Amino acid sequence: MVSIPNQPTLLEGASVRLEPLQHSHCRALQDAVQDGQLWQVWCTIVPKPEGMAQEIERRLKLQAAGSMLPYVVRVADNTVVGMTTYMNIDRSVPRVEIGSTWYAASAQRTGVNTAAKTLLLTHAFESMGCHCVEFRTHFLNQKSRKAIERLGAKLDGILRSHTRMPDGSLRDTCVYSIVAAEWPAVKMHLLHGLKR
Repeated sequence: MVSIPNQPTLLEGASVRLEPLQHSHCRALQDAVQDGQLWQVWCTIVPKPEGMAQEIERRLKLQAAGSMLPYVVRVADNTVVGMTTYMNIDRSVPRVEIGSTWYAASAQRTGVNTAAKTLLLTHAFESMGCHCVEFRTHFLNQKSRKAIERLGAKLDGILRSHTRMPDGSLRDTCVYSIVAAEWPAVKMHLLHGLKR
């Protein structure tokens, strides 16, 4: 029977490599997050360079607890450009959320996100047997919402006053998903986009 593993699996594509997160990635991630000073974007939660070691430790603890499979995103020239995860893992369904994702400014709108998400979605549906993959973002984060919609995910709804942001404000969370029955068409759409 197919199931969600307890450790992340190396995922490789033509232009992107998703490596299981390790403490040794800290310096490369500190460099990546400074490209665009991503922690200053008010509607996202991205670690500052000086908080990267703590963020890596947080994600690895969640992995040990069985609720997260964290990755770093590496591109063809061997540069680490960000982080992504399977999170809120529910092995009883099974289902996962793809989230806690950020990319260096220079990697945004380059196809890196589409390539990484294609690897993650393929692995979720075809190797882990997921029935549903979820995405969540801030209601006001139009850039993230458009990126999720470009993948082919559908808006399930909005959770009002759902999460407290680092600045103390309450976030309305948009919940999107792709279900297994939709995956073949979504996969064709993603692969076609990657060829262009």
